[in-house]
Amino acid sequence: MPESRVLTVPNVISLLRLGLVPVFLWLVFGANNPVGAGWMLGLIGATDWIDGYLARRLGQVSKVGEFLDPLADRLAVAAAVIAGLVEGVLPGWFAWAIIVREVLIASGALFVGVKAGAKLEVRRLGKAATLLLYVSIAWFYVSVHDFRPGLVAAYVTGLPGIVAYYVVGYQYYGDARAIVSETARNDAEKVDG
Repeated sequence: MPESRVLTVPNVISLLRLGLVPVFLWLVFGANNPVGAGWMLGLIGATDWIDGYLARRLGQVSKVGEFLDPLADRLAVAAAVIAGLVEGVLPGWFAWAIIVREVLIASGALFVGVKAGAKLEVRRLGKAATLLLYVSIAWFYVSVHDFRPGLVAAYVTGLPGIVAYYVVGYQYYGDARAIVSETARNDAEKVDG
């Protein structure tokens, strides 16, 4: 069961990840350094795994961490995709595939939260897809000046990442339907009882 402590090692790491998002954006737009931005995104993605691992290993799973970790992921990915689209670093189809999926999942999660007062639980496939996309997007940035091996790595990780992102999105849709149905069933039983 998650604890209510705020100041834990994993939460500090999640806060640092959030703090690195503006640095990433500065590297893209302020310093005009997409390669440095790619390496920064790689660091943000790598620390995503570290904070979750430490939370479980140190017994510091917290409600704050359950909020901060996915928030850091969503903001980092959103910043990288939108900046990559604006700067022409990412292929348009790739960026828009991620944006559309994110909007659909965010809308579904909001609906479940409002309708059922619940949240969608993160799935392992979702974490794996996010990792693949972190790696892919970072390689697109690092390869902006025609670094061919990096472009190959970007596509090799990005294509399965997009597929997994949509597969898990479909699973989240099923989860959302089940949660809303269960809530409606419980509400009906309360009225009948």
